Amino acid sequence: MKKTKLLCLCVGMLALGGCSRLQGQQGEPVAGSDIIIERDTEEDREEGPTAPDLPPEETTIEALHLPELGTETRTVNPEIVIASDIHYLAKELTDFGSAFQEMAETEDGKMVSYVWEITDAFLEEVIERRPQVLILAGDLTLNGERVSQEVLAQQLQRVKDAGIGVAVIPGNHDINNSKACSFKGNDRIPAEPTSPEQFVKIYENFGYGEAVSRDPASLSYTYELIDGTWLLMLDSCQYEKGALVGGMIRNDTYQWIDKVMEDAWNEERRVIAVSHHNLLDESRIYEEDCTIEHAEELERKLDEWEVGLFLSGHLHVQHYKSSRRYKIDEIVTSALSVSPCQYGVLQFFGPENYFYSTEMTNVTDWAERKGNPDRNLQDFDQYADEFLQKFFYEKAREELEGKELGPDEIRNMAELYAMLNVQAVAGRAYEIRDYVMAAPYYEVWQEYERTSILAMYMNEILEDAVVDYNEKRRP
Repeated sequence: MKKTKLLCLCVGMLALGGCSRLQGQQGEPVAGSDIIIERDTEEDREEGPTAPDLPPEETTIEALHLPELGTETRTVNPEIVIASDIHYLAKELTDFGSAFQEMAETEDGKMVSYVWEITDAFLEEVIERRPQVLILAGDLTLNGERVSQEVLAQQLQRVKDAGIGVAVIPGNHDINNSKACSFKGNDRIPAEPTSPEQFVKIYENFGYGEAVSRDPASLSYTYELIDGTWLLMLDSCQYEKGALVGGMIRNDTYQWIDKVMEDAWNEERRVIAVSHHNLLDESRIYEEDCTIEHAEELERKLDEWEVGLFLSGHLHVQHYKSSRRYKIDEIVTSALSVSPCQYGVLQFFGPENYFYSTEMTNVTDWAERKGNPDRNLQDFDQYADEFLQKFFYEKAREELEGKELGPDEIRNMAELYAMLNVQAVAGRAYEIRDYVMAAPYYEVWQEYERTSILAMYMNEILEDAVVDYNEKRRP
């Protein structure tokens, strides 16, 4: 039976590399091609979402005033910032030798070599924005190294000290991961992984120690925002017998969800649900390890409580989708560690009245402020784009070399594949959809549509490339 007085907002997001595409500026050439991306103006764009006007005055949330020491008050932005898939690695675990470099060049497009700069720049932007809360939707670490968790927690304390709430949830990389290691010279050396108990202790100040309710069966909990909204932080990871890629919600957790939602209804609380894994099949190619097992049960449960929005990560792709069965939207925030290093900003006025958009972490400005001389940081957007282009190019080239194709065909087909995938990761594949489909080498890709997973995925991206997935608004 639905509780019609309860306003519920559910949040969950999508990630490829966790389950892991081109970011050109207006008038600039796309790396590896002759195409020039021209950003549509609001006047020119006829299809797809556009930046909305500010919500009506009667629905806007007033700035929140919080007491500080003494008699002064501090103004807090009612926004919610969401990031996912940081994949942080403690510097203590690497000497930057050959083993680390080899890993960094092949780690699903993640920019592990600059994870410290990306993270620091991102956290400084969060502190400057002063949102109600920073949500981290899992895969906090590279492979669940305990030391990496502890160092990241120290970094997050800066946000907490600025008076901003922080709520974290584990991802499939974070707990009981046998791949946890350090890098020394040519060797990968096993490092201490993080147990569930250690995870809770390390992040006690970032959700768990402030939980309104804790699920006895998992690391799920509820967290109260300044405006009274509850975050339903769902632990969707499987780590009892080692870290698995896919996600699920435990049977006992469903009973806990009912209890939380009953309390929320009684107290007339709005609810936002967050998980690492995806609620909906955001990608037909990557359903098995990205979508929560038996997700239809969770969909039904959330619908019973009139939950309208679900935020997740894991897919490493910026995306959103609406349920075909229920009134639930899912927004997936792409990986912070993957170009274009985006995070989400949510303005929430109710389950059917919200606005979500993305921001790119400005690493170049951060490097200038810090006086960092690294050339890659001086124009980080271009470096990051080229890094991801190279990753997808090599992935396509390796597959195509096993087919009866000439070197020029392989090069051009791989470039086309990389260009499309980089745009898809950023949630902007619609910008080059027509160009790709008109390209001669796209026709060659179609010859392998039934035998190549890469060709299949290209077609899914193109079929899906109808809007800008960096903005989502209701109503």
